[in-house]
Amino acid sequence: MSEQKVMNRWLVVVGAILIQLCLGAIYAWGAFTGALQDPAGKFQYSATQTSWIFSAGLASFAITMILAGRLQDKYGPRIIAIIGGLLLGSGYIIAGFTGTSFLLMLVFIGIVGGAGIGMAYVCPIAACVKWFPDLKGLITGLAVAGFGAGAFIFVKMAGSWLGLIENQGVNVTFLIFGIIFAVFVVVGAMLLSNPPAGWKPAGWNPPVQADGSAKPKVKDLTQGQTVCTIQFWMIWLSFVFSAGCGLMVIKCLKNFGVLEGGLTAAAAGSALGLLALFNGLGRVVWGAISHKLTAKGSVIIMCLLQGVMMFFLLGMGSKPGTLAIAACWIGFNFGGNFALFPLLTLENFGPKNLGANYGAVFTSYGVGGILGPVMAGRVWDTMGTFNTAFIIAGIACVIAAALAFVLKPVKADS
Repeated sequence: MSEQKVMNRWLVVVGAILIQLCLGAIYAWGAFTGALQDPAGKFQYSATQTSWIFSAGLASFAITMILAGRLQDKYGPRIIAIIGGLLLGSGYIIAGFTGTSFLLMLVFIGIVGGAGIGMAYVCPIAACVKWFPDLKGLITGLAVAGFGAGAFIFVKMAGSWLGLIENQGVNVTFLIFGIIFAVFVVVGAMLLSNPPAGWKPAGWNPPVQADGSAKPKVKDLTQGQTVCTIQFWMIWLSFVFSAGCGLMVIKCLKNFGVLEGGLTAAAAGSALGLLALFNGLGRVVWGAISHKLTAKGSVIIMCLLQGVMMFFLLGMGSKPGTLAIAACWIGFNFGGNFALFPLLTLENFGPKNLGANYGAVFTSYGVGGILGPVMAGRVWDTMGTFNTAFIIAGIACVIAAALAFVLKPVKADS
């Protein structure tokens, strides 16, 4: 079936980016922590409390993806993404009316908002991989690039561009963001679809080996079969360590610059914005790199680079320039997780049940989202420094690289 007889597949990419721009707002949480933890403000939350809201969102996101992956494999990406957008938007809108309640913010920003992200997130990834078998790495990167770019946009809207938090307050900012999320995710979801059965891009044929024979197919495993393999747990642990490191930095980078480095809130906030921007860039670039190095090789290099920076970060918080460099580096490599781990899942467990299988793999993100940020919050509350947390995260990234290095794919069907 030729490409010209069906919809323009690039419209699916446009829809994916629109959705991911909104879903990525979870990484803008660092823009709210200053106001929420201000001792003279109306919230007066501890660092641990703000960590728990962020981590609850990440955990809800990851857990919901287990179900969302199966649902989108069964019902298609459009309706599941719409449900996710409405959940995400309603969580933030309701949070706009919760006052200073920590518990209600935990529920509606963390659990409800996170569930909305989890419902919508896998849909554009699975759809794009099916429409672009010829450009899987690059398109997966583009499909999730909006997640990082969206964080940059919403950090700036909350801060230096529109000053929403300063001028309107935290609750009104939640309300505004919620309306934006609901509208744009639904619009993006309307552009999602799966290609017809048997479709392939015009002029493209599956890759062959050097002798001209077809490359052996990856065994298509169900979600139940996947979670019983050693490969699944190796990938899962690698993702826990790599993602947990980045999520920890996203949560505490601004406070690290202000509280330990003596920087102004504006300078530290600019570094956080750069981290978000390079988060988006890293998704595209690492996806493209995977075409040359494979997902496995790319994950090894990415995790090693991230681990090295975590050790250097200890001395980079006192100058705006060095903190900005560290933020760009960390954001770039953190973003690569979300282009490479779907491809690593595809390489090991096949394309047929990618939504369900990546949903299972992605639970690791929720675990990392609890361990990393909460560890950093507890370390700060008890020790008054983030140094120990950064060292632990650096070691974890090296372990993630080692796990990827020894990973062997599931044997293909004979």
